[in-house]
Amino acid sequence: MKVLFSFFPKQDQQTSLMEKFPQADFIFRKSLDEEVLKTADILVTYGEDLCASHLETATQLKWIMVASAGLEKMPLEEIASRNIMLTNARGIHKTPMAESIIAHILSIKKSLPTMARNQRNGEWSRKLNSSELFGSTALILGVGAIGSEVGRLLQAFGVRTIGCNRSGKIAPSMDAMVPFSKLKETLPDADIVISILPSTEETKHLLTYEQFQCMKQSAIFMNFGRGDVVKEEELLRALKEECIAYAVLDVFEKEPLLQGHPFWEMNNVIVSPHASSHSSQYVIRALGIFSNNLTEWLNGSDQLENIIDAKRGY
Repeated sequence: MKVLFSFFPKQDQQTSLMEKFPQADFIFRKSLDEEVLKTADILVTYGEDLCASHLETATQLKWIMVASAGLEKMPLEEIASRNIMLTNARGIHKTPMAESIIAHILSIKKSLPTMARNQRNGEWSRKLNSSELFGSTALILGVGAIGSEVGRLLQAFGVRTIGCNRSGKIAPSMDAMVPFSKLKETLPDADIVISILPSTEETKHLLTYEQFQCMKQSAIFMNFGRGDVVKEEELLRALKEECIAYAVLDVFEKEPLLQGHPFWEMNNVIVSPHASSHSSQYVIRALGIFSNNLTEWLNGSDQLENIIDAKRGY
């Protein structure tokens, strides 16, 4: 059994896999090795290097493990037509991303960006307009592992949490739930609106200028899911017209964010370079899921963790 990695884990992580699974032939590369892929049974990838054309010659490929959560760059239609098992690392991002989201909220509430600007300018000013997180309401779009962890942490600060998903089905750490169809009428209640939605046909451009008009002028909007959930030009318009107070953006329609984009210079925008999930534990957690799944795979089980329906994209 040949297992191809299109990225390099640390040496001790490679050694651990080889010792645990001596029956497997592990091949580690810094990028996708198309020749090795032709005879590989399993591919472990970050999900950005595999094209539909690769699958035409990868006749032995039975399972693709994506060591991230995003799948929008994968040739899903071809994977589905070949009946290749697809899994991802959903769930490993919840701790670093939830911590990043809470850090940004507290930073804004306690005027840390203003303090930083004042320090650079050598200005001693106590006019900071700080506020409390306690007693506010957060609307969380996307209540999977990350959204639920954000909700848990926010509730510890005394925040009321409202979750929003396609069905409105109850989720952990949410005081209330609404479906997408009730989003517009729920937005006026929220002090903080946090999107952790994936990129799907249903979520693309879910938030437009009309939705931002429904929000409080004091609201903070945060996008930590995928950039195409919001129309950037309409968010820019809403910020310029002060429909909302602040935007914290970790993802964008086009990445990296172009030099000269207005977001770089706006005092009411925080630009994060798609880095909220970065953590020293990232690869460790992803390989933990892969290792457990490989054990199941070798035992003949098809009950793997995080199996993706390639036709649906999640």
